[in-house]
Amino acid sequence: MAQDIIKGKVFVVGDNIDTDQIIPAQYLNLVPTIPDEYKKLGSYALCGLPDSYKTRYIAADSVTTEYPIIVGTKNFGCGSSREHAPISLGAAGCKAVIANSFARIFFRNCIATGEVYPVETAEELAKAFKTGDEAEISLSTKTVKNMTTGKSFSFNDLGGVKDVIESGGIFNYARKSGMI
Repeated sequence: MAQDIIKGKVFVVGDNIDTDQIIPAQYLNLVPTIPDEYKKLGSYALCGLPDSYKTRYIAADSVTTEYPIIVGTKNFGCGSSREHAPISLGAAGCKAVIANSFARIFFRNCIATGEVYPVETAEELAKAFKTGDEAEISLSTKTVKNMTTGKSFSFNDLGGVKDVIESGGIFNYARKSGMI
């Protein structure tokens, strides 16, 4: 399922969004391979954010998000090595996280699970977007456009990461490419 364009509303977060904020530890007993539990994982995505975030990523009456794009700053996904973090975001309906930097384990877990595109950019896009802005990401041209303001920005090449995510994760990619 090759994907080039990702469109939708943006949810803006700050620095050092850790895996406890993405999916608190009490929900790690949910098993992502069980469809009902996968869906439930999504309903808890980013529920660990502090109360200073007035807009919630998942509305109280929903199990999915209206924000398929998250814009962060530095060190997104820091903390533990839990695979549940990108899985919960993907289950919630997130398609991409754009940040200045990622914790390496979170970045690798995005790829391994095939849930979310981890998009790195040199520019601090959290200053150029606000929660609710509409955005369009082009994976082929490596650009993200704030459709609300009309401004465009570039991001780092995803390289082989794109193929692995589009395959549905590292194991599906290995099967498709004849590695296993």
